[in-house]
Amino acid sequence: MKKINVALVGLGFGGAFAGIYKAHPNVGELTIFDTDEDLTKRTSDFIGGARIASSFEEILSDPTVDAVHLVTPIPYHAEQSVKVLDAGKHCACTVPMATSLEDIQKIVDAKRRSGKNYMMMETTLYTYQYFYVSDMLSSGELGRIQFLRGSHYQAMEGWPSYWDGLPPMWYGTHAIAPMIGLSDSRIEKVSCLGSGTMDESLTKQYGNPFPVESAHFTFANGLKGEATRSLFETARMYQEGLFVYGSKASFEWGFADHDNPYITKLYPPAENSRGGRTETVIQEMPNYYDKLPEELWQFTVGANYDPLNPQKSLMKGSGGGHHGSHPHLVHEFVSSIIEDRKPWIDEVFGANITAAGICAHESALNDGKVIFVPEF
Repeated sequence: MKKINVALVGLGFGGAFAGIYKAHPNVGELTIFDTDEDLTKRTSDFIGGARIASSFEEILSDPTVDAVHLVTPIPYHAEQSVKVLDAGKHCACTVPMATSLEDIQKIVDAKRRSGKNYMMMETTLYTYQYFYVSDMLSSGELGRIQFLRGSHYQAMEGWPSYWDGLPPMWYGTHAIAPMIGLSDSRIEKVSCLGSGTMDESLTKQYGNPFPVESAHFTFANGLKGEATRSLFETARMYQEGLFVYGSKASFEWGFADHDNPYITKLYPPAENSRGGRTETVIQEMPNYYDKLPEELWQFTVGANYDPLNPQKSLMKGSGGGHHGSHPHLVHEFVSSIIEDRKPWIDEVFGANITAAGICAHESALNDGKVIFVPEF
């Protein structure tokens, strides 16, 4: 069985991936690094041991490392991704890909220079919910998609300072990505409005005046979608929501992030009556662990996994990181390298997701002006 050596850089949120890489049957040696040496050691101890690097530069110069997964602060994504690719290593990076169109292009250019894989690790494209609505679409249950909507509400006060005043749509990937994935198209243009006011201290870093941005997207195949993103001073329970309205059925995320979705089916009107009849159920999410190697099943449910009764504990889709998505992301990145193919969320897909948000913020600063999203 072919194996690759992987380095994981950034262990705050990134620590959630360490055990998954350690357990993956196609990963040989795992190297980890964080600027917090104590966190690095604790992570190694927790997963039963990993090689510890002393710096990011050490990883770049190490010929035994085949691939690097970056889980570092947003301002570093573009520069570090380019460095990984230019070092001749496959690169996975947490979202967003970058915060400017110019930096997206730099990553695309580096990927093509290197011939290595680039994958943007977008969690929402591997959740129980995304798998479920994808099955509704492919089976015909959904019918034709008529409209798409995404949401991401989050209060970021008290997070590291680079978050302060961040333009909402610069980090709109969780709301935007599922719409693109389901549309089987790309976002072509966007019109976005910013709303509300923030404390002056939050407007200085990025020149962004808006706590909330809401955008309308036009896809190349004619579909339309809307996404709303908030980061500061907006009282709303956390949610990374997906809403899909079809000709036969619809899928609507529950109110809170972990609430089960509402599935509504449309039936023809009864004889001599007006209007279609609808029926709505709250649908419990299944777990899609069977898409993964058995070694990774446990990570789809996190602490709810019972090794003494694995099948029973895997029956429900709950408890795993970002709705069970973490092991699917790792498996796609590793598998794409092993199978010598592009990952699904490659530099082109990742660029469209990220660029759509960057262009949305530009539109908001220009009172909703239509902005065309460049192709990469």
